[in-house]
Parts: sequence; C-alpha cells; structure tokens
Amino acid sequence: MRTIYPAATLAAALLFGGASVASAAPADVYAEVTAADIADPGAVIVDSPAALAAARTAAQAIAWYSSRNGSTAYQGYCEKAARLSWNRTTHHASAIEHWRSSDGARHTTGTPPRGAFVFWNISAYGHVGIADGSGGVWATSVNGAIGHARQGYFANYLGWKPGNSN
Repeated sequence: MRTIYPAATLAAALLFGGASVASAAPADVYAEVTAADIADPGAVIVDSPAALAAARTAAQAIAWYSSRNGSTAYQGYCEKAARLSWNRTTHHASAIEHWRSSDGARHTTGTPPRGAFVFWNISAYGHVGIADGSGGVWATSVNGAIGHARQGYFANYLGWKPGNSN
C-alpha cells in the first residue's frame, strides 16, 4: 500500500534522523489519503516509512547539484543527474522519455517551482535540469559542466514536471 506523507512529515523525518523517526511516526501520518493531500505539491508518495526517510526535498535535490558545481562527471547524462539529485527510484532512458512519460503532470507555462524537473528539446534525447524556483535551473551542460543558469540558457523549452523521489 502506498501512502502520501505531507511535506512537513518528510522534513521532520529528515531533521530528526530519517528512518528511526519515520518508523515511529504518529498514527495520523498513516491517515487516509484525501484530495488535499494529493493537491499538496510537497507531498511524497511512498510505500513505507523507510522509503519516506530515503526521499529527498527540493532543497536537497538542488544541494546535490550545487555541491557538484563545475563537475563534468555527468556530461551527456542529464537524466541520470536529475534522477540522482532526487534519489529517484523511477528511471528513464533519456530526458525526452521522462518528459513524454506519465511520470508526473506536464506544465508548459508558469515559473517552474523549486525542485521541479525542467525540460528542453535540444537533441533526440532532450535535456533536463532542476528549477531553483526563481526562473533559474541547475543542470549539466552549463558552460560544459554542472552549473546554474537562467531557464532560457537552453533553447527549445518544453516545460516542467514536479520534482519527486518516486
């Protein structure tokens, strides 16, 4: 059975040591899923408290990129970098496959929220990065390495999908 945990629960689990707190979470954490839970963009859908402890936040996904600023280790592997930044269990062969998949709602307007996957159609494989929430992105291939740039740095913007550890 999958359970939706509100973002506040995730933050508390991460703040107080991960799985040990998540496994001892109050009974209301396991409450029935409501429409409000589903509408919460910060909610994390997982199968267990252990999976909750492994889930990342948008800040942690951005920190993953930030801590690798200038690295060329992921050149040509933008989808892998995006997946690793969120510690995702879902794998896609390419950024364009991720964009076209049913893995998250596609949005083509508006400023992508902090931690969202941002997509461009720059090759047969596409390109993906992570939004900073202010119109910028962290991505591979920024001046030949992982870096931070304005969303318009790459041509042929496709849109964004919510970031998550699913």
